[in-house]
Amino acid sequence: MKAVSRKTSIAIFAYPDVQQAAVLGLADLFEVANRNSAAQAGGQLDVRILSVDDLKKRDLPFCDTIILPPSLSGNRRYEDQGILDWIKAEHGQGATVCSICAGAFWLGACGLLDGRPVTTHWLLEEDLQRQFPKAEVNSERILIDDYDIVSAGGLMAWVDLGLFVVTRYLGQQITSATARHLLIDPSGREQKNYRSFRPVLNHGDPSILSVQHALEKNYADQVSVDDLAGQAGMSPRTFLRRFKAATGITPTIYLQNLRIEKARGLLERTRLPISEVAWRVGYKDPSAFSRVFKEITGLKAGRYRERFSINS
Repeated sequence: MKAVSRKTSIAIFAYPDVQQAAVLGLADLFEVANRNSAAQAGGQLDVRILSVDDLKKRDLPFCDTIILPPSLSGNRRYEDQGILDWIKAEHGQGATVCSICAGAFWLGACGLLDGRPVTTHWLLEEDLQRQFPKAEVNSERILIDDYDIVSAGGLMAWVDLGLFVVTRYLGQQITSATARHLLIDPSGREQKNYRSFRPVLNHGDPSILSVQHALEKNYADQVSVDDLAGQAGMSPRTFLRRFKAATGITPTIYLQNLRIEKARGLLERTRLPISEVAWRVGYKDPSAFSRVFKEITGLKAGRYRERFSINS
């Protein structure tokens, strides 16, 4: 992307329970980008941190991009109609609206997510989809660029969004210089690199729960649906139906995710060869393990160890 000559206005909305680290961190990142761009006679980002009181002013100038940072309080119901009207009006005039983590709920409350792809923190995925069923929620992505609606995933994804904004308005060269200055990785992350498998256990079906507890202990064993159905005292067909109703996934997918979660722990805590890790979690074929591991985590096992090992 080419650098622009004019100033591009960036509004960071600092609502009452906002994550201040994101607000101030973005402001600092944009300041570093501006310095790098100025050194090359490039464009500038006119960054404004706006409070609720600021939004009540009638003469507030148009913002090219609005950023809705995360919330620290856990609040995910934004109902201040004046703020929602301002965001919708700015978007209607051509502003790009960006969210980070729980900031995506602002987008939904504004009615901007119908039929649109969006990401948020993976722990908030179900709540976002439930509140805004017409949204296309994909929490495996760190950042989704849908042109006028841009969303980023977890609490620290403000770094990814900040670099994205710099690239869009100041160009890739300035982004690279800014990332080097701040010692941050400009690309290559996805939420599934970090996402943990957290099975549903409070579904109220004691027979299925007993099977889940057994799998937690014996995840490396070779078991069939018939075996699991027998443990639950059901026919295979009834077991499959009740297992998916309780957990949201099939027993096969459940066991795959459970094994990969155990493998993550071994890769983080030990220096066992990857083939040994595969064997310990129930994969006799290392290539099959590698394929499933990358499919679920987005990383090869060796790369995962390099990034997350506590023994490095």
